[in-house]
Amino acid sequence: MTILENIIIQGKHNKPILTDVFFIKNAQPKPIIIFCHGYKGFKDWGAWNLMAQAFANAGYLFIKFNFSHNGGTIEQPIDFPDLDAFGNNNYSKELDDLDVVINWICSNKKFENEADLNNINLIGHSRAGGIVTIKAEEDHRIKKVVSIAGVSSFGKRTATTGDLKQWKKNGVKYVLNGRTKQQMPHYYQFHEDFIANKERLTIKRAVSNLKIPYLIIHGNSDTSVLINEAYELNNWNKSNKLEVIEGANHVFGAQHPWQKSTLPNHLENTIDSIIDFLK
Repeated sequence: MTILENIIIQGKHNKPILTDVFFIKNAQPKPIIIFCHGYKGFKDWGAWNLMAQAFANAGYLFIKFNFSHNGGTIEQPIDFPDLDAFGNNNYSKELDDLDVVINWICSNKKFENEADLNNINLIGHSRAGGIVTIKAEEDHRIKKVVSIAGVSSFGKRTATTGDLKQWKKNGVKYVLNGRTKQQMPHYYQFHEDFIANKERLTIKRAVSNLKIPYLIIHGNSDTSVLINEAYELNNWNKSNKLEVIEGANHVFGAQHPWQKSTLPNHLENTIDSIIDFLK
């Protein structure tokens, strides 16, 4: 297996996008999967590397990347050494980052014998479930889209998060990262960007308008994003497919760090479902 890690792509917002590519090199164009991590996530979290290998072994060219403002750096792509970048992240920047990665694989001669540019698929976890769905609705290059433990609304996470007047006055509010114990900033620009781009950032609008196959996978023991959101996503378009993973939590049995050499069962089930869907 060919594994290319920490490739530096220049983003649109003065920060690099660190990218990994997994594939079996055989000079045969393979369907492309681009995976987007969620809120307080990163490309090397938990079992994502094992997931990447599973998709590569199944015949895909698998790409995962750090959003440019996820709080990681080139030197330290895991966790959040750059909290100022994290505070300056927003949904629009994440959509721009995903666009940069799609353009990069489409124009990269290095992969021209290995990547089938007519078969690009997106997978998003958690918050990025919304990102990939919006992108898939507006970008004709995307053939299929999958959200795993995906959110159904950005608005209820942004427009109603706490006291807006206080947030505006302070310019920043903080969220505790339970694992790293960091106080992670959200600058008020996050709310301003959401309001300025509200129509584009409405997941219901994107899902309702999707013209391509859309798979929704959710665990019914997810306490971070409740399964009701999966039911909402599914209701907005008659051609959607919903798969409920019995007993699965928000990260499908994984955790960070993941020391085992095998996938957790729920994540393995999720991967199998995605492969069936993409085929």
